[in-house]
Amino acid sequence: MSVELEFIAGLALLILGGELLVRGAVAAALKARIAPLIVGLTVVSFGTSAPELFTSLSAALNGSSNIAVGNVIGSNIANIALILGLTALLKPVLVDRRVLYRDAPVMILASLAMWWVVSDLNISANEGGALLLAMIVFIGVLVSYARKDRKAEDRKAELDYDHSVQNEVSEHGELAKKHGALLLAYISAGMVGLYFGSGLFVEGAQGLAKSAGVSDRVIGLTVVAFGTSVPELVASLIAVLKGHSDLALGNVVGSNLFNILLVLGATALIKPLDVDPAMLSWDIWWMLGLALLLIPLAATKKINRLSGLLFLTLYIAYIATTWPI
Repeated sequence: MSVELEFIAGLALLILGGELLVRGAVAAALKARIAPLIVGLTVVSFGTSAPELFTSLSAALNGSSNIAVGNVIGSNIANIALILGLTALLKPVLVDRRVLYRDAPVMILASLAMWWVVSDLNISANEGGALLLAMIVFIGVLVSYARKDRKAEDRKAELDYDHSVQNEVSEHGELAKKHGALLLAYISAGMVGLYFGSGLFVEGAQGLAKSAGVSDRVIGLTVVAFGTSVPELVASLIAVLKGHSDLALGNVVGSNLFNILLVLGATALIKPLDVDPAMLSWDIWWMLGLALLLIPLAATKKINRLSGLLFLTLYIAYIATTWPI
C-alpha cells in the first residue's frame, strides 16, 4: 500500500472509529440514565478528541515525538484559526458566558502550562501525569457546576444552555433504546477503527514527510493536525447549519483543553516525549497567541464574520510560514 493510501485509509478509519465510539458511548451513558448535560461535557468531548489521542500515542510509540507533540499544537491552532474562522464566516458564532468566563481562561492556563512543560524540550512521564490529573480535576469541576446550575434561580438561562448541549448529545443518543450488546459493538468497532486507523495514519504521514522532504515536525503540525481536527470541523459546521452556532466555540475550547491535558498528558505518561526546539521558539507561540486573541474577540458576545476572516487569514499565514518552500 502506498503512503498516500495509508494516510487516506488511516484518516478514514480515524473519523469512522471516532464517530462509532462517540455514538456508542453516548448511547450507553444515556441508557445508564446519566444526565445529557454531563454526557455532553464528558463523553462527547472525550470522543471527539479520540483521533488526536490515538494518533499521538501511535506516533510516540513509533518513535516520532515530533508528530505526537506537533499534532497537539497544530490541532489547537487549527481549532481556533481554521475551524472557528470558517464557522464564523459561515455564520457569526454566539458566545456563551460560561465558555468566555470559565472554559476559555482555563484553556489559556492549560496552554501556558504546556509552554512551561515543554520549556526544557522534554515532557516527562511525571509531567504527563500532572496534565492528566488536571484534566480529571477539570471534568470534576464541570460536573459539579452542572449539578449546581440545575438548582440555580435563573433557570431560563440555564435551560437555554442545557438545551444546546442536549441537542448535541441527542445527535448521537438515538441508539440509547437499543440493546446493550449493540452499543458495546459500536464502542468496540470504534476502538478497533481508532487503533488501526491511527497506525496507518501515522505511517502514511511519516512516508509523506520523507517523500516531500519535510520534517516530522512540519507534517505533525500541518497535515496530521488538520486530519485529526476534521471531526471538530465537521461538528462545528453542522452545528452552525442547524442553528446552533453557540456550540461551535464550546467545541473548540473543549477540544483544545482535552488535547493538552488528556492527549498530551496520556501520551507523555505512557511514553516521555522529546520536543523540537522550533516548536518552543515558533509554533507554541502561535498557539498561545491565538488562545489569547480569542478572549477580546469573544468578549463582544459574538464572533462575527470579520473576526472569522482574521482567524482564517492567520491560519493561512501560519501554514505559509511553517511549511518549507
